[in-house]
Amino acid sequence: MDVFIIGITGGIGGLLAQKLCSRGDAVHGLVRRDDQQAELARRGVNARVGDLSSMTVEQLATAFGDADVIVFSAGSNGGSREVTSAVDGDGVVKAIKAARIAGVERFVLVSVLPESWRERNLGDEVEYYFAVKKGADVALSRSDLNWLILRPSLLLDGPGIGTVSLGPAEFHGEITRDDVAATLAELLHEPRIGRQILELNTGSTPIEEAVRANVRT
Repeated sequence: MDVFIIGITGGIGGLLAQKLCSRGDAVHGLVRRDDQQAELARRGVNARVGDLSSMTVEQLATAFGDADVIVFSAGSNGGSREVTSAVDGDGVVKAIKAARIAGVERFVLVSVLPESWRERNLGDEVEYYFAVKKGADVALSRSDLNWLILRPSLLLDGPGIGTVSLGPAEFHGEITRDDVAATLAELLHEPRIGRQILELNTGSTPIEEAVRANVRT
């Protein structure tokens, strides 16, 4: 499989790249600096240098090349409104258009659980972030691509445990980026899962089994 990751230097994207490479997949991605490109090349990842916010749709489509699937895991994490709009909002819309031009049918978006931290006073920037993420979900779900939206709960660092709770609706808790990346890798290798929104939380079901349980018969 040939996978192109937008957000390949991020916490989830970097872990996903490692897991896919270990499975023998070809992994590509978009980075903003030459030193990042060189570092990924040492790991067997062919990255293209470019800024998602300033690239044209056509330039992004060219970067996708012959990818089988696009994974969009970039995000502002509730930063400034300008960055949130450029990456989490406009960036997703641009990537959808570029995927069409490049002829890439599968598109996986890492989103956010709607209930994340709703019990707290989040501040205007984070509330705006949630609104933009929801808008991106809507845009992708209304596209003609073979899309998949994954909404993980609160992200943690550290090693994964290899078990999750995965389904159309899950409670909000917390989950390691490592387990999110492992779940993504398994989902990418399950072509029968598509045009679905799946939510992800920590749980007791082995990842492979949790993914298979969401195959539509």
